[in-house]
Amino acid sequence: MEILFSGLKVIAFDADDTLWDNETYFREAEEQFVSLLENYLPPHSTLRALLKTEIDNLPLYGYGIKAFVLSMIETAIRETNHHLPLTAIDEIIHLGKTMLSKPVTLIEDVEKVLATLAERYKLVVATKGDLLDQERKLKKSGLAGYFHHIEIMTEKAEDDYLKLIRHLDIQPDQLMMVGNSLKSDVLPVLNIGGYGVHIPYHTTWAHEAIDVSIDNDRFFQREKITDLLNLL
Repeated sequence: MEILFSGLKVIAFDADDTLWDNETYFREAEEQFVSLLENYLPPHSTLRALLKTEIDNLPLYGYGIKAFVLSMIETAIRETNHHLPLTAIDEIIHLGKTMLSKPVTLIEDVEKVLATLAERYKLVVATKGDLLDQERKLKKSGLAGYFHHIEIMTEKAEDDYLKLIRHLDIQPDQLMMVGNSLKSDVLPVLNIGGYGVHIPYHTTWAHEAIDVSIDNDRFFQREKITDLLNLL
């Protein structure tokens, strides 16, 4: 493997559900949201309507908890034909504030992996989401000191990774991206000539879930983050 990765200089990590738990909190909030609308819609209809609203709103709000809360409010008002009481809207806002105050729970052995890899590579965070919330989580995580650079992106497409590469003054094949999303973390980086390592999380947002077979010698599938130490 030393020959394969001989030119590697930078390892980029996704943050949510790669370095720390995140999606679990969204699933918990969705369950409570479904309960709020149980007198108006069956659970599967509520979740389908919410997902459509979230996706439709991505160009306006982007990603993150604040966008999620706005989409819940919009869905609730629309799907109940404006009959949902204001107390329920207040509960949705409270859901969002609760999510924003959640502790940052690191994925098992993350700090050990970062400490080891930081001795040989420059490490960066490449994540998307709400700027203020991601900065909060990074600070609470205690991991900031391991990273040479933090990039909080509006989107994670090929052009966004090329911009990151230019900022880091490296070539695409000198970058490895590690994350839980094939769609956002792996495929765009493979497409521009970098390395991609997929480490699944136990739950994935439907918008990020794709079923695709990847045939690329720069792609690696691993079960847990500590597997990076054996790979590299």
